Amino acid sequence: MASDVPAVTNAVRLLERIAREWPEPVATGVLIEDLQLNRSTCYNILGTLQRAGWAASRGERAGWWLGPRLLALADVSQDWVSEVVQVELDSLSKRLGYLSFAVRRHGSGEYSVLAKSDAGSGVRITVGVGDVFPFSAPAIMRAFLAWSDPDEVDQLVVKHGVTAFTRETVVEPSALRDVLATTRDRGYGTSVREYDLGQSGVSAPVFDERGRVTIALCSLAFSSDLNESTVANAGALIRDTGLRITHRIGGQLPIR
Repeated sequence: MASDVPAVTNAVRLLERIAREWPEPVATGVLIEDLQLNRSTCYNILGTLQRAGWAASRGERAGWWLGPRLLALADVSQDWVSEVVQVELDSLSKRLGYLSFAVRRHGSGEYSVLAKSDAGSGVRITVGVGDVFPFSAPAIMRAFLAWSDPDEVDQLVVKHGVTAFTRETVVEPSALRDVLATTRDRGYGTSVREYDLGQSGVSAPVFDERGRVTIALCSLAFSSDLNESTVANAGALIRDTGLRITHRIGGQLPIR
């Protein structure tokens, strides 16, 4: 009878322990202590998992969380959710003519792409499944944070900071709170030349069965196409797409 391979067993144990705290990171010391692993062995396995995209870290002090490639693979087992998201993204992309994609939290401070659709042609913006966006990527951040408790938002902003990607980026705390309130009221977020002067985006949340934002949808286009004159129409379309996905997967809208 075949016996277990220790390195594989320990890799599984590490991933299971990291998954328990998702989306918060787990410190290396905690992993070593909880799993009673040799320090060198733990680092070697984590390094291998990181290179494979199954674990991720921004340095020892930042801790470890599930990697983007593992998250993308995990979605394969959720066929009914994946299919709904993909079908709705395809429809949205065709109606807008822009790149559309879905992201979820990657650790506590980033977002990873889990599905995408691109109906465009020629020179265009693109992303790949597994690509990672920073915490304060404007449109995505607003879709996730607009429905969060204000105190929690303030803590996250202090912890991760808000990057001024361009001169248009809203970074001042009170202005950001106003933007999040507007996002919540109209049901979608916008980013007009805030992440890149040549690009603009719209976003919307997908809620889970407890009324929490579980996925954010985003559409990106060149700012010559998506700008102040077109953003409202694009925002309404992506908002309605998020609501349809929420309904189809059994999610609930949060209590206002």
